[in-house]
Amino acid sequence: MSINSQLDRYDEQIISILGDDGRLPVTEIAKRIGMSKSPCQARLKRLLKEGYILGFRAVFDPVKLGREHVAFTEVKLSDTRESALEAFNNAVRHVPEVEQCHMIAGQFDYLLKVRTSNITDYRKVLGDISTLPNVASTSTFVSMQSIKDTVV
Repeated sequence: MSINSQLDRYDEQIISILGDDGRLPVTEIAKRIGMSKSPCQARLKRLLKEGYILGFRAVFDPVKLGREHVAFTEVKLSDTRESALEAFNNAVRHVPEVEQCHMIAGQFDYLLKVRTSNITDYRKVLGDISTLPNVASTSTFVSMQSIKDTVV
């Protein structure tokens, strides 16, 4: 099944291979998909230029880095006009412990994934989150174990 109608099977294979190991040299990618280096490199450059590949990054082990505590925080805002949403969005981007922030359609306005070293540190971060613009209330769910955590 095609990811996008503008991508052919070679493009999809390049994306899949890089999803597993973003550090592979172009020569190895080309070898795996049955293509020579130059056209493979041209395809890779095009995928980057067109925004299919946004960049490359290292994936760290949070346990080894002492950041194994994960909590999900529901946030309800007191005001959901566009200016209030924008103020919250801008402020939450500056909280380093917030790994993800999603606007939600439902009983609350945002769902945050917060990573800290322990519950005590999370409590401090929650205090910071509670003072962000237009936050009316929060609710916390602590993750006991990550069963699947795919990095896309």
